[in-house]
Amino acid sequence: MRSAPQRRGDSPAEIVDRGNAGRRPYAPCPERQPHRARPARGMGPARRGGGFTLVELMITLAVAVVLLTIAVPSFRYIMLSNRLTTAANDFVAALNTARMAAIARNASAQLCSDSASKNTSDTLGAGCGAQAGAVYVATGSTATRVRDAVTGIASPIKLNGNVAAIRFGSEGVGHVAGGTDTNPVIADLCTSAISSNNHRIITMAAGSIVTTTTSTGTCS
Repeated sequence: MRSAPQRRGDSPAEIVDRGNAGRRPYAPCPERQPHRARPARGMGPARRGGGFTLVELMITLAVAVVLLTIAVPSFRYIMLSNRLTTAANDFVAALNTARMAAIARNASAQLCSDSASKNTSDTLGAGCGAQAGAVYVATGSTATRVRDAVTGIASPIKLNGNVAAIRFGSEGVGHVAGGTDTNPVIADLCTSAISSNNHRIITMAAGSIVTTTTSTGTCS
């Protein structure tokens, strides 16, 4: 620091004032603000999550209950209806198997009843026993099974009466075993678990034309 030149007669205060002349006035340093750390990502103020409110949950449950009330009976109806149709189709396939076996082997073939007495007591009838829907063909003096019994008849699906025993000759025309009727009701499949369209009735006309119809009625 250079001192101001001293002149005769100057007082010490004048000397100091003259030495500070031309200098920038002193300004105090601004007060430093405390450093504020920025919050880390994900650690800011908590936000509302994306869950459901109690009212929303109750509305959703109410809608679900209504849908289930409508859907469950419909699903049960469809399931049982399909089971009836499947069992009826199995009997139709068995009839066709018996007819084709009789023609192919130039022999007698039989669609078996669930009643041993309806199957008669001859060779084919004895082979059938009480196997509903099974098919046997005569091979010499023995009966050979060519198709197993229908397995789709289980609760709540059942037979309304007995299955007719149908005997086919080598010409492919069928009739009731032990008789001459060529237009019988083959089987009536039903269920009491549904109230409409709960029967599948299989009939044969002219010894070869097979038809399945749907009807509504009691199932005993």
